Amino acid sequence: MKHFIDLADIKAAEFLDLLDLAVLLKQNQHTTASQRLAGKTLGMIFAKSSTRTRVSFEVGMYQLGGQALFLSTQDIQLGRGETIADTARVMSRFLDGIMIRTFSHQDVLDLARYGSVPVINGLTDLMHPCQALADLLTVKECFSSLKGLKMAYFGDGNNVAHSLLQAGAKTGMHLAVATPGQYACSKSIVAAASEEAEKNGGSISITEDPLEAAKDADVLYTDTWVSMGQEDEKAARIKIFGDYQVNERLMALAKSHAIFLHCLPAYRGLEVSEAVIDGPASRIFDQAENRLHAQKAVLVRLMES
Repeated sequence: MKHFIDLADIKAAEFLDLLDLAVLLKQNQHTTASQRLAGKTLGMIFAKSSTRTRVSFEVGMYQLGGQALFLSTQDIQLGRGETIADTARVMSRFLDGIMIRTFSHQDVLDLARYGSVPVINGLTDLMHPCQALADLLTVKECFSSLKGLKMAYFGDGNNVAHSLLQAGAKTGMHLAVATPGQYACSKSIVAAASEEAEKNGGSISITEDPLEAAKDADVLYTDTWVSMGQEDEKAARIKIFGDYQVNERLMALAKSHAIFLHCLPAYRGLEVSEAVIDGPASRIFDQAENRLHAQKAVLVRLMES
């Protein structure tokens, strides 16, 4: 594994190894034995603001004995027009790894192409692999085994949904994605995930009916309906996604032990009801914490020498 950009490029065995390593690192996070990246430095480029991504990567590098540098695009030459290629080449001379949180997925691909150090996708408009790894770590903690579980996703077929499809397919889960037709997931990503799922004993189903997706689910998952950069669409999106709210009605269709996940930030009363997100089935803060442990596993596998 040279980079962590798109889960389609990660083998199923590598993904499962990351989950196992994340569990181990979580158990040993306050011991000196966990400081496996002593002397290493991670550069963190942020074109999009963040709470969980920035804090979890900074704390993760600190706990692993290394250092993280926060680099806003407005504080480095990218913000003044320097090319991704030149930035990648220069930063590779200083750093042991680069994490980038940005809009264009191509920017991440170009960093990896022109740089000589590992690149981690902290989020793009197309993919969010770090989130999906943390999500499945949370599910694994709740149910021990992932294979055969049903996860239902509701709302926008966005970057989170794309990475969840890929992650679930690698672990033999059954993914049911319910979105309005015009906000469906990428057809090519769905097709590739379906093929991968079939090889691993899982399945992918796409529907516009949230009730169908919720039936007998072990995990119910949603994300904000209005992501960064979509604020001008807020009123229209709220109207379109209204039937996709995760609420008591949907939870009642799931299995009695079902849990609720949300990658945060959440808007109570929109994509999820207060009764669900603050209720006994919610695991959102375990999920948020697991960003730290899952990303530490990625950092170790990419940067440990």
